[in-house]
Amino acid sequence: MTTLHTLIIGGGLSGLTLGIALAKTGRRVSIVSAAPSTLELNGGSMELLGCVDGQTVAQPIDAIARLPKEHPYSKIGPEQCALLALEAVRLLGDSGIHMDGSAECNHWRITPLGVTKPAWLSLRGMATATQPHCLPWSRATLVNLPGFMDYPIHLVAHNLSLLGCDIMVRDIEVEGLSRPRRLASEMRAANLARTIGTGSKLRRLAEAINQTCRDDEAVLLPAIIGLEDDYPSGLLRSWVSAPLHFLATMPPSVPGTSMAGQLRHYFKMLGGKFLSAETIGRAQLTDGHVTALYTAKSPTIPITAEHYVLASGSLMSQGLLATHEAIIEPLFGLDVDAPDGPDQWSRYGLLGDQPFMRCGVLTDARLHGLKDGKPIDNLHVIGSILAGHNPLTMGDGHGVDLLTALSVAHQLTQT
Repeated sequence: MTTLHTLIIGGGLSGLTLGIALAKTGRRVSIVSAAPSTLELNGGSMELLGCVDGQTVAQPIDAIARLPKEHPYSKIGPEQCALLALEAVRLLGDSGIHMDGSAECNHWRITPLGVTKPAWLSLRGMATATQPHCLPWSRATLVNLPGFMDYPIHLVAHNLSLLGCDIMVRDIEVEGLSRPRRLASEMRAANLARTIGTGSKLRRLAEAINQTCRDDEAVLLPAIIGLEDDYPSGLLRSWVSAPLHFLATMPPSVPGTSMAGQLRHYFKMLGGKFLSAETIGRAQLTDGHVTALYTAKSPTIPITAEHYVLASGSLMSQGLLATHEAIIEPLFGLDVDAPDGPDQWSRYGLLGDQPFMRCGVLTDARLHGLKDGKPIDNLHVIGSILAGHNPLTMGDGHGVDLLTALSVAHQLTQT
């Protein structure tokens, strides 16, 4: 039996990126994933670095040099980050995920609330801007499907109008989509994407948009097309006479679900093994070396590999756990950078910078996990579980996922 080269714990963006990068070189790789990826919440854009010391970042690669030494990017190094950012775009493209953007200069994505945020990459067809407080159109039509639940359309219209664009909301009627539903959940983005597909309903949607918005400067449509890939959205854009752009909806989103599915499909196509709904129950370590892992379903059967990678996510994904006394990494007992005591984990202000958001696992310069201050030689840590960054306040979450995964991939393919 061929020895497993790498076992990855976590099937989110970082785990799948590493798995794909290794599988492309012929390594035998398995991913163990306990739950659906938070990537499915993604609205169609990825961030590299959006804010440093409270200041919005326009050139993320240049700004990496200003980050503290504890940040994952600092451990990789600015020059290597620039190269890995290009590699990440190629990997996503190979997976069928075609995105526009540059690590040299951020653009501005439009959130599900109609405000702008800095972004590194956005799916082709998503509505974006080159300036933070100015849309690229003087007037635009915001399409509304009556009964659609995942979009506060009038709030979005109001916020977009504050960006200097004349916004007109237009309801469109499409047979089979806008009639009253027995279940309100049928008018959610993912369900609409399944219903519309690529056939006659997609054609009728295009016809309805053309009848209502033929001469408009821009047409903005909630992202409800293309649950599996971007073919249906490209088809719709070719059928609509006016320039058509998609806007992110509330999660779980169609773009995020599509990206997660495409990455999983590509990983499996390359020969990788993806174990879903599976949890690692315990780890066996000897003298600073991982010797085996055991799943919760098969607690007596060891899984062994040359290398192990922890990509289990942050508190949101339960890669970290909060007990009554401390925030811990539950599988290996790795060292965690966290405030002392529950009373220090949060502060007043719901939308403020909360200390628990910065919690993460400590590593050495090569991203080996630390236990009692010492690195575990065959265990790397990647993605959002890492200490030293804050995806909510720094806008660096997707970049940390992608770049740390590729950095570790380079290390593991040299062994």
